[in-house]
Amino acid sequence: MPRYFFNTRIGDELISDPEGEDLRDPDRAWEIARAMIRELLKTEGAEAGLLSAVLEVTDDAGEVVLEFPFTEAILNFSDAPATRH
Repeated sequence: MPRYFFNTRIGDELISDPEGEDLRDPDRAWEIARAMIRELLKTEGAEAGLLSAVLEVTDDAGEVVLEFPFTEAILNFSDAPATRH
């Protein structure tokens, strides 16, 4: 299984995840990133500019797999279509 690292960027500061997590694919990494951000915002609120932070998920090679802005994690996306035709 691939290993993904969840690094937090707040402005010019990067807080690295030294351990990472073994996950099945980038889609699962997205789900974990969203849950991590939501939990952090729930416990910390908007302190220290967290709403402007980005979670950078990288693979073993250090390549960015996804960038997840904290503000996107608090948006509610519905799986249902907005209209029915």
